Amino acid sequence: MLCILYVNFIGGCLSIIGHLVERALPATFARRWMWLAVIVFSMALPGYYRYHHSWDVPSAASVQAAGQPAEKTAPQTIGLATALLSPFDRDFWARIESYDTKINRVWLIVSGLLLIWAVTNAMRVSHVIGSSRGEQTDPGIPTMIDGVPILVTDVAGPATVGVVRSRVLVPKWVLGLPGAQRKYVLRHEDEHRRAHDARLLFVASLPLVLAPWNLALWWELRRLCLAVEIDCDNRVVAALGNPNAYGELLLKVAQAANRGPRLQPAFLGMGSLERRLTLLLAPTPLRHAQRFLVPALAFVLLLAVLAIPHPVLPHHQHASMMAGATTSETQR
Repeated sequence: MLCILYVNFIGGCLSIIGHLVERALPATFARRWMWLAVIVFSMALPGYYRYHHSWDVPSAASVQAAGQPAEKTAPQTIGLATALLSPFDRDFWARIESYDTKINRVWLIVSGLLLIWAVTNAMRVSHVIGSSRGEQTDPGIPTMIDGVPILVTDVAGPATVGVVRSRVLVPKWVLGLPGAQRKYVLRHEDEHRRAHDARLLFVASLPLVLAPWNLALWWELRRLCLAVEIDCDNRVVAALGNPNAYGELLLKVAQAANRGPRLQPAFLGMGSLERRLTLLLAPTPLRHAQRFLVPALAFVLLLAVLAIPHPVLPHHQHASMMAGATTSETQR
């Protein structure tokens, strides 16, 4: 339990740092690698600090012993001190750690459900790809539209799927769009395919199966998903131009795509379309003071995160605490 709290705290701080850094970046700067670094760092730092920069949780009794005697202290002061020092008390953590068995059981159940979700999603994508291939005249040769190899579906897409081999799925209604609009849609999905974005998001989502209790990681993955879409939008506009027409098309495609099944890498949802359009059409530059304060705040917070050790309970104390907690529950 102590480790879970620390991992979430560090992940939350690193998420704030990532958000501050993202605000300081230019609108056209690639964001996905920054959020990928945040995810890797938030997973690796607690594990490293557990063995190389840890802190044994002391006893409140030793802290109180350094202060005034209890008989010379007002009852109100004693109550306040006890409440403030409870996180440093071995008995407090004994009560918390006594829930480890139940937490581990819930942990395994949620991880199993996420794994089933991932397998079900993979089977669903495989079925869509197989059905689309079966409708082609020559399944071995992909359909080429505007120089992009695609698989035509009934309603699924537009989307880029596949971990080992990325494929562009395009619904039939996209083929009926005017030539310029169709080219934007196909270029967007082809940019995802060439950048292997589906593989990146799939790999980045795997830690959730091992640590579904990591709330900060859920938020970081959502920001990574959004960053992938923003980077793709920037590449499409840089290649084809006319961001206003492209922004209008994003709204049109989003409304039409909602009527069909959504094909996304496991566990991840769509990015915020409003945020994408804002950065694409009307990015808000930082003020002169913010250009200094935002990076400075991110740097100070990073130094604070690096200075915080991983709290641990000594092994012999943890064993005795768990035994004492088990004994007390048995006596009750």
